Amino acid sequence: MMATQRNVATEWSLEAEKDHGDGAWELAVDAIITCPDGEERTVPAFWAGGSTWTVRWASTRTGTHHWRTACSDEGDGGLHGREGTVEVSAYSGGNPLLERGPLQVAASGRHLEHGDGTPFFWLGDTWWMGLCERLNWPGDFQMLARDRVEKGFSLIQIVAGLYPDMAAFDERGRNETGFPWREEWQGIRPEYFDVADRRIQHLVKAGLVPCILGCWGYYLPWLGAEKMKQHWRYLVARWGAYPVVWCLAGEGSMPYYLSDDKDGDRERLKAGWTELARYVRQIDPYGHPLTIHPSASSRATVDDPSVLDLDMLQTGHGDRSSIPNTLKVVSEEYSTEPALPVIESEVCYEGIGEACRQEIQRYMMWACTLSGAAGFTYGANGIWQVNDREKPYGPSPHGMAWGNTPWDEAAQLPGGRQIGLARKLLERYEWWRFEPHPEWVADPATPDNWKRPIAAGIAGQVRVVFLPSGVWGLEVQGLEADRQYRAFLFSPVDGEEVDLGAVQAGADGTWSPPLERAPIFQDWVVVLEASGA
Repeated sequence: MMATQRNVATEWSLEAEKDHGDGAWELAVDAIITCPDGEERTVPAFWAGGSTWTVRWASTRTGTHHWRTACSDEGDGGLHGREGTVEVSAYSGGNPLLERGPLQVAASGRHLEHGDGTPFFWLGDTWWMGLCERLNWPGDFQMLARDRVEKGFSLIQIVAGLYPDMAAFDERGRNETGFPWREEWQGIRPEYFDVADRRIQHLVKAGLVPCILGCWGYYLPWLGAEKMKQHWRYLVARWGAYPVVWCLAGEGSMPYYLSDDKDGDRERLKAGWTELARYVRQIDPYGHPLTIHPSASSRATVDDPSVLDLDMLQTGHGDRSSIPNTLKVVSEEYSTEPALPVIESEVCYEGIGEACRQEIQRYMMWACTLSGAAGFTYGANGIWQVNDREKPYGPSPHGMAWGNTPWDEAAQLPGGRQIGLARKLLERYEWWRFEPHPEWVADPATPDNWKRPIAAGIAGQVRVVFLPSGVWGLEVQGLEADRQYRAFLFSPVDGEEVDLGAVQAGADGTWSPPLERAPIFQDWVVVLEASGA
Protein backbone atom coordinates (compact mmCIF):
# COMPACT_ATOMS: atom_id res chain seq x y z
CA MET A 1 0.00 0.00 0.00
CA MET A 2 1.18 3.51 -0.83
CA ALA A 3 0.32 6.65 1.13
CA THR A 4 -0.11 10.29 0.17
CA GLN A 5 -2.06 13.39 1.20
CA ARG A 6 -5.14 14.96 -0.34
CA ASN A 7 -4.33 17.01 -3.50
CA VAL A 8 -0.67 15.89 -3.42
CA ALA A 9 0.65 14.09 -6.49
CA THR A 10 1.95 10.59 -5.93
CA GLU A 11 3.27 8.17 -8.52
CA TRP A 12 4.14 4.55 -9.11
CA SER A 13 5.78 2.78 -12.01
CA LEU A 14 4.99 -0.31 -14.05
CA GLU A 15 7.53 -2.42 -15.93
CA ALA A 16 6.57 -3.95 -19.27
CA GLU A 17 7.17 -7.67 -19.76
CA LYS A 18 7.40 -7.26 -23.53
CA ASP A 19 9.76 -5.25 -25.70
CA HIS A 20 7.51 -2.73 -27.45
CA GLY A 21 10.38 -1.19 -29.42
CA ASP A 22 9.90 2.14 -31.19
CA GLY A 23 6.14 1.91 -30.71
CA ALA A 24 6.36 2.02 -26.91
CA TRP A 25 5.32 5.68 -26.74
CA GLU A 26 2.06 4.86 -28.56
CA LEU A 27 0.96 2.23 -26.05
CA ALA A 28 -2.10 3.31 -24.02
CA VAL A 29 -1.84 2.43 -20.34
CA ASP A 30 -4.46 3.58 -17.82
CA ALA A 31 -4.98 3.24 -14.11
CA ILE A 32 -8.64 2.85 -13.16
CA ILE A 33 -8.86 4.24 -9.63
CA THR A 34 -11.83 3.48 -7.39
CA CYS A 35 -12.41 6.23 -4.82
CA PRO A 36 -13.72 5.54 -1.29
CA ASP A 37 -17.27 6.44 -2.38
CA GLY A 38 -17.12 3.99 -5.28
CA GLU A 39 -16.59 6.53 -8.07
CA GLU A 40 -14.09 5.44 -10.71
CA ARG A 41 -11.53 7.71 -12.37
CA THR A 42 -9.48 6.64 -15.38
CA VAL A 43 -6.00 8.15 -15.13
CA PRO A 44 -3.68 7.89 -18.15
CA ALA A 45 -0.14 6.70 -17.47
CA PHE A 46 2.88 8.08 -19.34
CA TRP A 47 5.74 6.29 -20.97
CA ALA A 48 8.82 7.15 -18.89
CA GLY A 49 11.31 5.61 -21.33
CA GLY A 50 12.58 2.09 -21.88
CA SER A 51 10.19 -0.46 -20.40
CA THR A 52 8.74 1.87 -17.74
CA TRP A 53 5.30 3.49 -17.54
CA THR A 54 4.38 5.80 -14.67
CA VAL A 55 1.04 6.66 -13.11
CA ARG A 56 1.03 10.12 -11.54
CA TRP A 57 -2.14 10.89 -9.62
CA ALA A 58 -3.70 13.08 -6.93
CA SER A 59 -7.05 12.76 -5.15
CA THR A 60 -9.32 15.42 -3.69
CA ARG A 61 -10.66 12.81 -1.24
CA THR A 62 -9.26 11.05 1.80
CA GLY A 63 -9.48 7.32 2.46
CA THR A 64 -8.46 4.10 0.76
CA HIS A 65 -8.31 4.14 -3.03
CA HIS A 66 -7.95 0.97 -5.10
CA TRP A 67 -6.37 0.86 -8.56
CA ARG A 68 -6.04 -1.57 -11.41
CA THR A 69 -4.37 -1.09 -14.78
CA ALA A 70 -5.56 -1.56 -18.35
CA CYS A 71 -3.19 -1.66 -21.32
CA SER A 72 -3.99 -1.56 -25.04
CA ASP A 73 -1.77 -4.67 -25.25
CA GLU A 74 -3.62 -6.94 -22.84
CA GLY A 75 -0.96 -9.60 -23.29
CA ASP A 76 1.63 -7.56 -21.40
CA GLY A 77 1.17 -8.70 -17.80
CA GLY A 78 3.54 -6.05 -16.53
CA LEU A 79 1.24 -3.29 -17.70
CA HIS A 80 -2.22 -4.89 -17.82
CA GLY A 81 -4.20 -6.15 -14.85
CA ARG A 82 -1.90 -4.86 -12.11
CA GLU A 83 -3.58 -3.82 -8.83
CA GLY A 84 -2.82 -1.91 -5.66
CA THR A 85 -4.09 0.57 -3.08
CA VAL A 86 -3.29 4.13 -2.03
CA GLU A 87 -4.23 5.57 1.36
CA VAL A 88 -4.95 9.30 1.18
CA SER A 89 -4.84 11.36 4.38
CA ALA A 90 -5.70 15.01 5.05
CA TYR A 91 -3.31 17.61 3.67
CA SER A 92 -0.88 19.16 6.15
CA GLY A 93 1.86 20.65 3.99
CA GLY A 94 1.15 24.39 4.16
CA ASN A 95 0.89 25.14 0.42
CA PRO A 96 -2.35 27.12 -0.16
CA LEU A 97 -2.74 25.71 -3.67
CA LEU A 98 -2.81 22.18 -2.32
CA GLU A 99 -4.73 23.04 0.83
CA ARG A 100 -7.55 24.67 -1.15
CA GLY A 101 -7.65 22.19 -4.00
CA PRO A 102 -7.49 22.44 -7.81
CA LEU A 103 -9.30 25.16 -9.70
CA GLN A 104 -12.84 24.99 -11.03
CA VAL A 105 -15.37 27.43 -12.47
CA ALA A 106 -17.62 28.93 -9.78
CA ALA A 107 -21.37 28.34 -9.95
CA SER A 108 -21.89 31.92 -11.15
CA GLY A 109 -19.83 31.17 -14.26
CA ARG A 110 -17.99 34.45 -13.68
CA HIS A 111 -14.75 33.48 -11.93
CA LEU A 112 -12.50 30.62 -10.91
CA GLU A 113 -12.36 29.15 -7.44
CA HIS A 114 -10.48 26.42 -5.62
CA GLY A 115 -12.09 23.10 -4.80
CA ASP A 116 -12.96 24.34 -1.32
CA GLY A 117 -14.80 27.35 -2.76
CA THR A 118 -12.06 29.95 -2.15
CA PRO A 119 -12.14 32.47 -5.06
CA PHE A 120 -9.01 32.48 -7.21
CA PHE A 121 -7.69 35.83 -8.42
CA TRP A 122 -6.06 35.22 -11.82
CA LEU A 123 -3.07 37.55 -12.03
CA GLY A 124 -0.98 35.86 -14.67
CA ASP A 125 2.50 36.32 -16.07
CA THR A 126 3.58 35.19 -19.54
CA TRP A 127 6.57 32.82 -19.85
CA TRP A 128 5.75 31.30 -23.24
CA MET A 129 9.24 29.79 -23.64
CA GLY A 130 9.88 29.23 -19.95
CA LEU A 131 10.74 25.54 -20.42
CA CYS A 132 13.65 26.26 -22.79
CA GLU A 133 17.30 26.19 -21.77
CA ARG A 134 17.78 29.97 -22.09
CA LEU A 135 16.00 30.25 -18.74
CA ASN A 136 18.39 27.98 -16.91
CA TRP A 137 17.53 25.60 -14.11
CA PRO A 138 17.54 26.02 -11.20
CA GLY A 139 18.97 29.53 -10.86
CA ASP A 140 17.11 31.65 -13.42
CA PHE A 141 13.81 29.81 -13.21
CA GLN A 142 13.59 29.82 -9.43
CA MET A 143 14.71 33.45 -9.22
CA LEU A 144 11.98 34.54 -11.64
CA ALA A 145 9.38 32.51 -9.76
CA ARG A 146 10.37 34.16 -6.45
CA ASP A 147 10.16 37.59 -8.04
CA ARG A 148 6.68 36.93 -9.43
CA VAL A 149 5.35 35.60 -6.12
CA GLU A 150 6.72 38.67 -4.33
CA LYS A 151 4.98 40.97 -6.82
CA GLY A 152 1.63 39.25 -6.35
CA PHE A 153 1.26 37.01 -9.42
CA SER A 154 -0.81 33.86 -9.01
CA LEU A 155 -0.45 32.05 -12.36
CA ILE A 156 2.11 31.48 -15.13
CA GLN A 157 1.23 30.92 -18.80
CA ILE A 158 3.81 28.51 -20.22
CA VAL A 159 4.03 26.44 -23.43
CA ALA A 160 4.83 22.73 -23.43
CA GLY A 161 7.81 23.02 -25.76
CA LEU A 162 6.09 23.55 -29.16
CA TYR A 163 6.66 27.28 -29.20
CA PRO A 164 5.37 30.35 -31.04
CA ASP A 165 7.46 32.60 -33.23
CA MET A 166 9.50 29.76 -34.74
CA ALA A 167 9.30 26.75 -36.99
CA ALA A 168 9.34 23.22 -35.59
CA PHE A 169 12.68 21.99 -34.20
CA ASP A 170 14.20 25.46 -34.17
CA GLU A 171 17.29 25.26 -31.93
CA ARG A 172 15.98 28.13 -29.81
CA GLY A 173 13.22 25.85 -28.54
CA ARG A 174 15.50 23.23 -26.95
CA ASN A 175 15.68 22.47 -23.28
CA GLU A 176 18.71 20.84 -21.67
CA THR A 177 17.90 17.50 -23.35
CA GLY A 178 16.62 18.66 -26.72
CA PHE A 179 13.03 18.76 -28.01
CA PRO A 180 9.76 17.23 -26.76
CA TRP A 181 9.38 15.16 -29.93
CA ARG A 182 11.77 13.26 -32.17
CA GLU A 183 12.40 14.60 -35.67
CA GLU A 184 9.53 14.18 -38.11
CA TRP A 185 7.19 13.68 -35.13
CA GLN A 186 8.30 10.06 -34.79
CA GLY A 187 7.73 9.89 -31.05
CA ILE A 188 7.63 11.70 -27.72
CA ARG A 189 10.91 12.08 -25.83
CA PRO A 190 10.43 11.37 -22.10
CA GLU A 191 13.81 12.88 -21.22
CA TYR A 192 12.54 16.29 -22.32
CA PHE A 193 9.62 16.02 -19.92
CA ASP A 194 11.79 14.69 -17.09
CA VAL A 195 13.54 18.06 -17.11
CA ALA A 196 10.32 20.03 -17.69
CA ASP A 197 8.73 18.26 -14.70
CA ARG A 198 11.08 20.04 -12.31
CA ARG A 199 9.93 23.42 -13.55
CA ILE A 200 6.21 22.70 -13.45
CA GLN A 201 6.58 21.17 -10.00
CA HIS A 202 8.51 24.21 -8.81
CA LEU A 203 5.76 26.58 -9.92
CA VAL A 204 3.26 24.61 -7.84
CA LYS A 205 5.63 24.53 -4.88
CA ALA A 206 6.00 28.33 -5.15
CA GLY A 207 2.21 28.75 -5.11
CA LEU A 208 1.89 29.62 -8.82
CA VAL A 209 -0.75 27.87 -10.93
CA PRO A 210 0.70 26.61 -14.24
CA CYS A 211 -1.55 27.47 -17.19
CA ILE A 212 -0.14 24.95 -19.65
CA LEU A 213 -0.47 25.57 -23.39
CA GLY A 214 -0.01 22.35 -25.32
CA CYS A 215 1.59 24.11 -28.27
CA TRP A 216 1.09 27.05 -30.59
CA GLY A 217 -1.95 26.58 -32.79
CA TYR A 218 -0.18 26.05 -36.11
CA TYR A 219 1.46 22.85 -34.86
CA LEU A 220 -1.84 20.99 -35.26
CA PRO A 221 -1.54 20.44 -39.04
CA TRP A 222 2.15 19.61 -38.63
CA LEU A 223 1.49 16.81 -36.14
CA GLY A 224 -1.96 15.86 -37.40
CA ALA A 225 -4.96 15.22 -35.17
CA GLU A 226 -3.95 11.77 -33.92
CA LYS A 227 -0.44 12.72 -32.84
CA MET A 228 -1.73 15.93 -31.28
CA LYS A 229 -4.12 13.77 -29.23
CA GLN A 230 -1.16 11.65 -28.15
CA HIS A 231 0.71 14.84 -27.22
CA TRP A 232 -2.20 16.01 -25.10
CA ARG A 233 -2.69 12.59 -23.51
CA TYR A 234 0.95 12.73 -22.48
CA LEU A 235 0.53 16.19 -20.93
CA VAL A 236 -2.54 15.08 -18.99
CA ALA A 237 -0.67 12.02 -17.74
CA ARG A 238 2.43 14.02 -16.76
CA TRP A 239 0.88 17.13 -15.25
CA GLY A 240 -2.81 16.49 -14.60
CA ALA A 241 -2.08 15.56 -10.98
CA TYR A 242 -1.04 19.17 -10.33
CA PRO A 243 -3.41 22.16 -9.88
CA VAL A 244 -3.18 23.33 -13.49
CA VAL A 245 -5.29 25.09 -16.11
CA TRP A 246 -5.28 23.55 -19.59
CA CYS A 247 -4.95 25.82 -22.61
CA LEU A 248 -5.22 23.84 -25.84
CA ALA A 249 -2.96 26.09 -27.89
CA GLY A 250 -1.67 29.60 -28.32
CA GLU A 251 -3.39 31.71 -30.99
CA GLY A 252 -5.33 28.57 -31.83
CA SER A 253 -6.78 29.66 -35.16
CA MET A 254 -3.75 31.59 -36.39
CA PRO A 255 -2.05 29.99 -39.44
CA TYR A 256 1.71 29.66 -39.56
CA TYR A 257 3.33 32.99 -40.33
CA LEU A 258 4.42 31.97 -43.85
CA SER A 259 1.28 30.00 -44.79
CA ASP A 260 0.07 30.22 -48.40
CA ASP A 261 -3.59 29.50 -47.48
CA LYS A 262 -4.30 31.45 -44.34
CA ASP A 263 -8.09 31.56 -44.72
CA GLY A 264 -8.31 27.82 -45.28
CA ASP A 265 -5.87 27.09 -42.47
CA ARG A 266 -7.89 29.26 -40.09
CA GLU A 267 -11.08 27.27 -40.64
CA ARG A 268 -9.29 23.93 -40.40
CA LEU A 269 -7.63 24.99 -37.16
CA LYS A 270 -10.94 26.03 -35.59
CA ALA A 271 -12.50 22.67 -36.43
CA GLY A 272 -9.41 20.74 -35.32
CA TRP A 273 -9.10 22.46 -31.95
CA THR A 274 -12.80 21.95 -31.28
CA GLU A 275 -12.27 18.22 -31.73
CA LEU A 276 -9.15 18.31 -29.55
CA ALA A 277 -11.05 20.14 -26.80
CA ARG A 278 -13.62 17.35 -26.66
CA TYR A 279 -10.81 14.80 -26.49
CA VAL A 280 -8.98 16.52 -23.64
CA ARG A 281 -12.21 16.84 -21.66
CA GLN A 282 -12.79 13.11 -22.18
CA ILE A 283 -9.38 11.92 -20.98
CA ASP A 284 -8.76 14.39 -18.13
CA PRO A 285 -9.89 12.63 -14.94
CA TYR A 286 -9.52 15.83 -12.92
CA GLY A 287 -11.76 18.12 -14.96
CA HIS A 288 -9.27 20.98 -14.93
CA PRO A 289 -10.54 24.23 -16.49
CA LEU A 290 -9.99 24.17 -20.26
CA THR A 291 -9.56 27.06 -22.67
CA ILE A 292 -7.68 28.15 -25.78
CA HIS A 293 -5.53 31.25 -26.24
CA PRO A 294 -6.92 33.33 -29.12
CA SER A 295 -6.10 36.00 -31.61
CA ALA A 296 -9.26 37.77 -30.37
CA SER A 297 -11.43 35.65 -28.04
CA SER A 298 -11.55 31.96 -27.14
CA ARG A 299 -15.21 31.72 -28.17
CA ALA A 300 -14.23 32.82 -31.69
CA THR A 301 -11.33 30.34 -31.88
CA VAL A 302 -13.44 27.15 -31.84
CA ASP A 303 -16.57 26.07 -33.69
CA ASP A 304 -18.42 25.17 -30.48
CA PRO A 305 -17.78 27.43 -27.45
CA SER A 306 -19.48 24.90 -25.15
CA VAL A 307 -16.21 22.93 -25.13
CA LEU A 308 -14.55 25.78 -23.17
CA ASP A 309 -14.57 26.69 -19.48
CA LEU A 310 -12.82 30.08 -19.83
CA ASP A 311 -12.99 32.86 -22.39
CA MET A 312 -9.47 34.15 -22.97
CA LEU A 313 -8.89 37.42 -24.84
CA GLN A 314 -6.04 38.97 -26.83
CA THR A 315 -6.77 42.62 -27.54
CA GLY A 316 -3.67 44.17 -29.11
CA HIS A 317 -0.09 45.39 -28.67
CA GLY A 318 -0.55 48.93 -29.92
CA ASP A 319 -0.02 50.95 -26.72
CA ARG A 320 -2.88 53.48 -26.33
CA SER A 321 -4.35 52.52 -29.69
CA SER A 322 -5.24 49.10 -28.19
CA ILE A 323 -7.34 50.62 -25.40
CA PRO A 324 -10.57 51.05 -27.42
CA ASN A 325 -10.54 47.44 -28.60
CA THR A 326 -9.77 46.20 -25.08
CA LEU A 327 -12.72 48.06 -23.59
CA LYS A 328 -15.00 46.90 -26.40
CA VAL A 329 -14.06 43.21 -26.35
CA VAL A 330 -14.02 42.79 -22.56
CA SER A 331 -17.50 44.33 -22.28
CA GLU A 332 -18.87 42.28 -25.19
CA GLU A 333 -17.51 38.98 -23.91
CA TYR A 334 -18.67 39.70 -20.36
CA SER A 335 -22.19 40.22 -21.72
CA THR A 336 -22.20 37.07 -23.88
CA GLU A 337 -24.30 34.11 -22.75
CA PRO A 338 -23.74 31.57 -21.40
CA ALA A 339 -21.43 33.26 -18.93
CA LEU A 340 -17.78 32.21 -18.88
CA PRO A 341 -15.01 33.72 -16.77
CA VAL A 342 -13.41 36.36 -19.00
CA ILE A 343 -9.61 36.45 -18.81
CA GLU A 344 -7.44 39.03 -20.54
CA SER A 345 -4.67 36.67 -21.62
CA GLU A 346 -2.50 38.93 -23.77
CA VAL A 347 -2.35 42.67 -24.26
CA CYS A 348 0.42 45.25 -24.73
CA TYR A 349 3.49 43.45 -23.36
CA GLU A 350 5.44 45.98 -21.34
CA GLY A 351 8.20 47.45 -23.48
CA ILE A 352 7.13 45.85 -26.78
CA GLY A 353 7.84 48.13 -29.73
CA GLU A 354 9.60 50.49 -27.30
CA ALA A 355 6.12 51.34 -25.97
CA CYS A 356 3.36 49.93 -23.72
CA ARG A 357 5.05 51.20 -20.57
CA GLN A 358 3.75 51.03 -17.00
CA GLU A 359 0.93 53.54 -17.45
CA ILE A 360 -0.56 51.24 -20.12
CA GLN A 361 -0.17 48.21 -17.83
CA ARG A 362 -2.07 50.04 -15.09
CA TYR A 363 -4.81 51.17 -17.43
CA MET A 364 -5.31 47.70 -18.92
CA MET A 365 -5.37 45.98 -15.54
CA TRP A 366 -7.90 48.36 -14.04
CA ALA A 367 -10.00 48.66 -17.19
CA CYS A 368 -10.30 44.88 -17.59
CA THR A 369 -11.05 44.01 -13.97
CA LEU A 370 -13.57 46.84 -13.55
CA SER A 371 -15.25 45.95 -16.87
CA GLY A 372 -16.03 42.40 -15.81
CA ALA A 373 -12.88 40.35 -16.42
CA ALA A 374 -12.20 37.66 -13.83
CA GLY A 375 -8.48 37.82 -14.45
CA PHE A 376 -5.67 39.75 -16.08
CA THR A 377 -2.44 38.43 -17.60
CA TYR A 378 0.64 40.60 -17.79
CA GLY A 379 3.54 40.15 -20.16
CA ALA A 380 6.98 41.72 -20.32
CA ASN A 381 8.82 41.88 -23.63
CA GLY A 382 12.00 39.94 -22.94
CA ILE A 383 10.44 37.40 -20.57
CA TRP A 384 7.93 35.73 -22.91
CA GLN A 385 10.68 34.79 -25.39
CA VAL A 386 13.39 34.52 -22.68
CA ASN A 387 16.09 36.83 -23.95
CA ASP A 388 19.39 35.72 -22.47
CA ARG A 389 21.89 38.56 -22.11
CA GLU A 390 24.48 36.78 -24.26
CA LYS A 391 21.91 35.00 -26.45
CA PRO A 392 18.80 37.07 -27.22
CA TYR A 393 15.96 35.24 -28.90
CA GLY A 394 16.48 36.90 -32.28
CA PRO A 395 14.19 37.34 -35.30
CA SER A 396 10.72 35.94 -35.80
CA PRO A 397 9.81 34.09 -39.02
CA HIS A 398 8.75 37.43 -40.50
CA GLY A 399 12.34 38.63 -40.15
CA MET A 400 12.34 41.12 -37.25
CA ALA A 401 12.99 40.66 -33.54
CA TRP A 402 10.43 41.84 -31.00
CA GLY A 403 13.17 43.30 -28.81
CA ASN A 404 16.37 42.24 -27.06
CA THR A 405 15.75 43.30 -23.44
CA PRO A 406 17.23 40.53 -21.24
CA TRP A 407 14.62 38.63 -19.21
CA ASP A 408 16.10 39.67 -15.86
CA GLU A 409 15.87 43.36 -16.80
CA ALA A 410 12.35 42.87 -18.12
CA ALA A 411 11.38 41.26 -14.80
CA GLN A 412 12.05 44.58 -13.06
CA LEU A 413 9.95 46.77 -15.35
CA PRO A 414 7.64 48.78 -13.07
CA GLY A 415 4.33 47.67 -14.58
CA GLY A 416 4.62 44.17 -13.12
CA ARG A 417 4.76 45.48 -9.56
CA GLN A 418 2.03 48.05 -10.14
CA ILE A 419 -0.57 45.54 -11.33
CA GLY A 420 0.26 43.51 -8.23
CA LEU A 421 -0.77 46.54 -6.16
CA ALA A 422 -4.12 46.52 -7.96
CA ARG A 423 -4.71 42.92 -6.93
CA LYS A 424 -3.90 43.73 -3.31
CA LEU A 425 -6.47 46.51 -3.24
CA LEU A 426 -9.19 44.47 -4.94
CA GLU A 427 -8.64 41.53 -2.58
CA ARG A 428 -9.65 43.68 0.38
CA TYR A 429 -13.18 43.19 -0.92
CA GLU A 430 -15.30 40.39 -2.34
CA TRP A 431 -13.91 41.18 -5.77
CA TRP A 432 -15.56 38.13 -7.32
CA ARG A 433 -18.94 39.79 -6.69
CA PHE A 434 -17.92 43.00 -8.47
CA GLU A 435 -20.02 44.04 -11.44
CA PRO A 436 -19.38 46.84 -13.95
CA HIS A 437 -21.42 49.95 -13.11
CA PRO A 438 -20.82 52.67 -15.71
CA GLU A 439 -23.99 54.39 -14.45
CA TRP A 440 -22.25 55.11 -11.12
CA VAL A 441 -20.24 57.93 -12.73
CA ALA A 442 -21.09 60.79 -15.03
CA ASP A 443 -19.60 60.47 -18.52
CA PRO A 444 -18.03 56.99 -18.09
CA ALA A 445 -15.31 55.57 -20.34
CA THR A 446 -16.31 54.11 -23.71
CA PRO A 447 -14.22 52.70 -26.56
CA ASP A 448 -14.64 56.04 -28.34
CA ASN A 449 -13.77 58.09 -25.25
CA TRP A 450 -11.53 55.96 -23.08
CA LYS A 451 -9.90 58.70 -21.04
CA ARG A 452 -12.82 58.77 -18.63
CA PRO A 453 -13.72 57.05 -15.31
CA ILE A 454 -14.36 53.29 -15.12
CA ALA A 455 -16.54 52.10 -12.21
CA ALA A 456 -17.42 48.75 -10.66
CA GLY A 457 -18.18 47.25 -7.28
CA ILE A 458 -20.94 45.78 -5.11
CA ALA A 459 -24.09 47.86 -4.76
CA GLY A 460 -24.55 49.18 -1.26
CA GLN A 461 -21.10 47.97 -0.14
CA VAL A 462 -18.17 49.25 -2.15
CA ARG A 463 -17.52 51.32 -5.23
CA VAL A 464 -14.19 51.46 -7.07
CA VAL A 465 -13.52 54.05 -9.77
CA PHE A 466 -10.36 54.18 -11.89
CA LEU A 467 -9.40 57.68 -13.05
CA PRO A 468 -6.87 57.78 -15.90
CA SER A 469 -4.26 60.48 -15.70
CA GLY A 470 -5.70 63.82 -16.79
CA VAL A 471 -9.25 63.22 -15.56
CA TRP A 472 -9.72 66.19 -13.23
CA GLY A 473 -13.41 65.96 -12.51
CA LEU A 474 -15.51 63.08 -11.21
CA GLU A 475 -19.17 62.95 -10.31
CA VAL A 476 -20.29 59.80 -8.52
CA GLN A 477 -23.97 59.09 -9.13
CA GLY A 478 -26.77 57.04 -7.61
CA LEU A 479 -25.52 56.96 -4.01
CA GLU A 480 -28.08 55.22 -1.82
CA ALA A 481 -29.89 57.38 0.72
CA ASP A 482 -29.70 54.62 3.35
CA ARG A 483 -25.92 54.13 3.08
CA GLN A 484 -23.07 56.12 4.59
CA TYR A 485 -19.75 55.94 2.76
CA ARG A 486 -16.18 56.89 3.51
CA ALA A 487 -13.78 57.42 0.66
CA PHE A 488 -10.07 57.39 -0.08
CA LEU A 489 -7.74 57.84 -3.00
CA PHE A 490 -5.45 54.93 -3.88
CA SER A 491 -2.30 55.40 -5.95
CA PRO A 492 -1.97 52.58 -8.51
CA VAL A 493 1.70 53.54 -8.87
CA ASP A 494 2.94 52.93 -5.32
CA GLY A 495 -0.09 52.04 -3.17
CA GLU A 496 -0.19 55.39 -1.31
CA GLU A 497 -3.60 56.24 0.16
CA VAL A 498 -5.21 59.63 0.83
CA ASP A 499 -8.19 59.67 3.19
CA LEU A 500 -11.11 61.70 1.82
CA GLY A 501 -13.31 61.26 4.90
CA ALA A 502 -17.06 60.85 4.94
CA VAL A 503 -18.95 61.15 1.66
CA GLN A 504 -21.48 63.97 1.73
CA ALA A 505 -23.87 63.17 -1.09
CA GLY A 506 -26.32 65.70 -2.43
CA ALA A 507 -30.07 65.25 -2.35
CA ASP A 508 -29.83 63.81 -5.88
CA GLY A 509 -27.38 61.09 -4.75
CA THR A 510 -24.31 62.66 -6.37
CA TRP A 511 -20.89 63.39 -4.90
CA SER A 512 -17.74 64.91 -6.36
CA PRO A 513 -14.55 63.89 -4.55
CA PRO A 514 -11.98 66.59 -3.78
CA LEU A 515 -9.45 65.45 -6.37
CA GLU A 516 -7.27 68.45 -5.53
CA ARG A 517 -6.26 66.38 -2.49
CA ALA A 518 -4.29 64.10 -4.82
CA PRO A 519 -0.62 64.91 -4.20
CA ILE A 520 0.63 64.25 -7.75
CA PHE A 521 -0.55 64.30 -11.37
CA GLN A 522 -1.09 60.65 -12.37
CA ASP A 523 -3.72 57.89 -12.42
CA TRP A 524 -5.77 57.50 -9.24
CA VAL A 525 -8.37 55.09 -7.91
CA VAL A 526 -11.29 56.42 -5.86
CA VAL A 527 -12.75 53.92 -3.37
CA LEU A 528 -16.02 54.36 -1.49
CA GLU A 529 -16.68 51.95 1.39
CA ALA A 530 -20.12 51.72 3.00
CA SER A 531 -20.10 51.82 6.79
CA GLY A 532 -20.58 48.37 8.26
CA ALA A 533 -20.42 46.61 4.89
